[in-house]
Amino acid sequence: MDGPEKTLLQQIREKEQEYAKKIEIVKKETDSAIVSAQSEAESLLCTADSAGKKEAEQLYWQEKGKIEAEIGELKRGAAAARHMAAVRGEKNLPRAVETITGYVTMK
Repeated sequence: MDGPEKTLLQQIREKEQEYAKKIEIVKKETDSAIVSAQSEAESLLCTADSAGKKEAEQLYWQEKGKIEAEIGELKRGAAAARHMAAVRGEKNLPRAVETITGYVTMK
Protein backbone atom coordinates (compact mmCIF):
# COMPACT_ATOMS: atom_id res chain seq x y z
CA MET A 1 0.00 0.00 0.00
CA ASP A 2 2.57 2.40 -1.09
CA GLY A 3 0.26 4.11 -3.51
CA PRO A 4 -2.03 7.07 -3.34
CA GLU A 5 -4.51 5.27 -1.14
CA LYS A 6 -4.20 6.07 2.53
CA THR A 7 -5.52 4.11 5.36
CA LEU A 8 -8.45 5.41 7.33
CA LEU A 9 -6.14 6.04 10.32
CA GLN A 10 -3.77 8.12 8.14
CA GLN A 11 -6.70 10.15 6.84
CA ILE A 12 -7.93 10.78 10.38
CA ARG A 13 -4.45 11.87 11.51
CA GLU A 14 -4.14 14.27 8.56
CA LYS A 15 -7.54 15.80 9.43
CA GLU A 16 -6.49 16.11 13.07
CA GLN A 17 -3.29 17.89 12.05
CA GLU A 18 -5.22 20.14 9.68
CA TYR A 19 -7.69 21.08 12.43
CA ALA A 20 -4.88 21.54 14.95
CA LYS A 21 -3.23 24.03 12.56
CA LYS A 22 -6.55 25.86 12.08
CA ILE A 23 -7.10 25.94 15.85
CA GLU A 24 -3.58 27.33 16.36
CA ILE A 25 -4.20 30.05 13.76
CA VAL A 26 -7.50 31.00 15.40
CA LYS A 27 -5.83 30.97 18.84
CA LYS A 28 -3.08 33.31 17.62
CA GLU A 29 -5.64 35.62 16.02
CA THR A 30 -7.71 35.60 19.21
CA ASP A 31 -4.66 36.27 21.38
CA SER A 32 -3.68 39.12 19.09
CA ALA A 33 -7.20 40.56 19.26
CA ILE A 34 -7.16 40.30 23.05
CA VAL A 35 -3.80 42.09 23.29
CA SER A 36 -5.06 44.78 20.93
CA ALA A 37 -8.28 45.20 22.93
CA GLN A 38 -6.33 45.41 26.21
CA SER A 39 -4.05 48.03 24.73
CA GLU A 40 -7.02 50.01 23.46
CA ALA A 41 -8.75 49.70 26.83
CA GLU A 42 -5.64 50.95 28.65
CA SER A 43 -5.41 53.86 26.24
CA LEU A 44 -9.08 54.70 26.78
CA LEU A 45 -8.64 54.49 30.54
CA CYS A 46 -5.66 56.83 30.41
CA THR A 47 -7.60 59.24 28.22
CA ALA A 48 -10.64 59.06 30.50
CA ASP A 49 -8.46 59.49 33.59
CA SER A 50 -6.75 62.51 32.08
CA ALA A 51 -10.06 64.03 30.96
CA GLY A 52 -11.57 63.35 34.39
CA LYS A 53 -8.67 65.04 36.14
CA LYS A 54 -8.90 68.02 33.81
CA GLU A 55 -12.65 68.38 34.38
CA ALA A 56 -12.22 67.97 38.13
CA GLU A 57 -9.54 70.66 38.15
CA GLN A 58 -11.75 73.03 36.13
CA LEU A 59 -14.66 72.39 38.48
CA TYR A 60 -12.41 72.96 41.49
CA TRP A 61 -11.24 76.35 40.21
CA GLN A 62 -14.76 77.41 39.21
CA GLU A 63 -16.17 76.50 42.61
CA LYS A 64 -13.21 78.08 44.39
CA GLY A 65 -13.87 81.32 42.49
CA LYS A 66 -17.54 81.23 43.47
CA ILE A 67 -16.68 80.58 47.11
CA GLU A 68 -14.13 83.39 47.17
CA ALA A 69 -16.75 85.74 45.70
CA GLU A 70 -19.24 84.66 48.37
CA ILE A 71 -16.63 85.18 51.08
CA GLY A 72 -15.98 88.68 49.74
CA GLU A 73 -19.71 89.44 49.84
CA LEU A 74 -19.99 88.09 53.39
CA LYS A 75 -17.02 90.20 54.51
CA ARG A 76 -18.52 93.33 52.94
CA GLY A 77 -21.87 92.56 54.57
CA ALA A 78 -20.23 91.99 57.94
CA ALA A 79 -18.24 95.22 57.63
CA ALA A 80 -21.41 97.15 56.78
CA ALA A 81 -23.29 95.55 59.70
CA ARG A 82 -20.37 96.33 62.03
CA HIS A 83 -20.35 99.95 60.85
CA MET A 84 -24.11 100.29 61.33
CA ALA A 85 -23.83 98.81 64.82
CA ALA A 86 -21.07 101.26 65.67
CA VAL A 87 -23.14 104.18 64.38
CA ARG A 88 -26.18 103.05 66.39
CA GLY A 89 -23.99 102.49 69.42
CA GLU A 90 -22.56 106.00 69.20
CA LYS A 91 -26.05 107.40 68.70
CA ASN A 92 -27.44 105.54 71.71
CA LEU A 93 -24.40 106.08 73.97
CA PRO A 94 -25.61 109.27 75.68
CA ARG A 95 -29.00 107.72 76.44
CA ALA A 96 -27.33 104.51 77.69
CA VAL A 97 -25.05 106.54 79.97
CA GLU A 98 -28.06 108.43 81.35
CA THR A 99 -29.98 105.21 81.92
CA ILE A 100 -27.07 103.49 83.65
CA THR A 101 -26.31 106.57 85.73
CA GLY A 102 -29.98 106.79 86.69
CA TYR A 103 -30.01 103.18 87.93
CA VAL A 104 -26.76 103.61 89.83
CA THR A 105 -27.76 106.87 91.54
CA MET A 106 -31.16 105.52 92.55
CA LYS A 107 -29.63 102.73 94.61
